[in-house]
Amino acid sequence: MLQPQDASDQHAPATTAAAGREAALPLDLVELELALDGLDPGESDFAEILRVAAKRLNGEFLFELPASDLADNCTRIAALRVPDPQSEDARVVLALLDAEGRTIRVEYPDERTEGLKRFAQAFIGLLERL
Repeated sequence: MLQPQDASDQHAPATTAAAGREAALPLDLVELELALDGLDPGESDFAEILRVAAKRLNGEFLFELPASDLADNCTRIAALRVPDPQSEDARVVLALLDAEGRTIRVEYPDERTEGLKRFAQAFIGLLERL
């Protein structure tokens, strides 16, 4: 979840949870952040928190696994399918549990996680055939 800004950051532009990017969060990621609001990963199972958040958005929790080298400063990574507010389709987004196990950030797949996105899309295809 997004962390509150401290006084030294009060004039800084809104940033995404992913380090280094200085753009406003897209609407679907904001909605997922809001769905995660009030859910504490330190007190609950990471996957269960994401199932609850996805359900709040009429989305789906797909799977979670160790982050390995797919993302910096996180221990677990999960794929979710959430409604795309600009179309009737759904899109794959990732939720990452930080190294301390206290904060979940959400982001779109990037170059490092493109393989995970393709796996999630194949997984969705399999589920739709069952």
